[in-house]
Amino acid sequence: MESELTFSAADLAQTRFAVSPMWEVVTGYRVLRDPGASPLHRNWAAQVRPRVAAAGLDRGWLAALVPADGYLADFLNPTPASPFPTLAEELELIRRSPSARVRSDLDMLAANGESGTRLRLLREEPEQALAKVAEEIAHYWEIALAPYWARISRLLESDVFHRARQVAEHGSAHVLNELHENVRWDDGTLTLLRRHCSLSRDQAGSGLLLVPSVFAWPRILTRILPPDPPQLAYPARGVGMLWEPRRTGSTEAVAAVLGRSRAQLLAELDTPASTTRLALLCGLSAAGVSQHLTALRDARLVTAHRSGRSVLYARTAIADALLGEA
Repeated sequence: MESELTFSAADLAQTRFAVSPMWEVVTGYRVLRDPGASPLHRNWAAQVRPRVAAAGLDRGWLAALVPADGYLADFLNPTPASPFPTLAEELELIRRSPSARVRSDLDMLAANGESGTRLRLLREEPEQALAKVAEEIAHYWEIALAPYWARISRLLESDVFHRARQVAEHGSAHVLNELHENVRWDDGTLTLLRRHCSLSRDQAGSGLLLVPSVFAWPRILTRILPPDPPQLAYPARGVGMLWEPRRTGSTEAVAAVLGRSRAQLLAELDTPASTTRLALLCGLSAAGVSQHLTALRDARLVTAHRSGRSVLYARTAIADALLGEA
């Protein structure tokens, strides 16, 4: 099946890019729901899935609103007001979702066979329920995405900057034709191949919002909700290398400044880890690791993210640069 979205000059002028934390929330959550869906993210899912289950987030609001396949609630992906919105900004838009919009999305979920107590509560008391939805998303973010966000956001932002440069050099048509194998631009019309739902300008607002995504791979996803511009989430460039170990140069120079133990801790934090895990990897006491991590956090070289009773530490982009990432 093919869907076609026609463009006027005004629509083309209103086409823009944005990085959306909420698109990563819903697509990442969908990856976790289907262990065999995306081998590309197997290592990430293996680390995150036990934390999500331990927190009960595999059977909460997100589970009700983001089925393993098919339609997911549109209000979870509000239109970003800027190219790089924060999660907090998007959660505020979710909390303010109009009740009619929420109920319309619930009707769509019901038509696809989704039901349950949470969806009923969302229909009956949308304002109170949306606050709980936002609270759960924030919890999920802290466990599943925040420890990896420096790596993910760098890839997404790189995609946006690359394509913006391509637009300047070659025009929008060139960029639209390179988004995905199922996306084709020809003579003022954007065609989406192998779509299970229709897409037309009559059903959509003006312009187009292009959202690079890590977890959308290998598919493209759309959100059509006039008067908002249609959103198209596509796999970001380089996603195949996202979870590869990051190569670093020698830590000797860093050790001369920070000390050998702290340099070793930074090197081990290629993936997020707890104090206990780092103590085992580095042969240090848990108390000593905790002291070093506090200093590294104060220097903005690591970030801390609570997961149940433990805290996960992650290396920042500043630390990556300091270690001489290739």
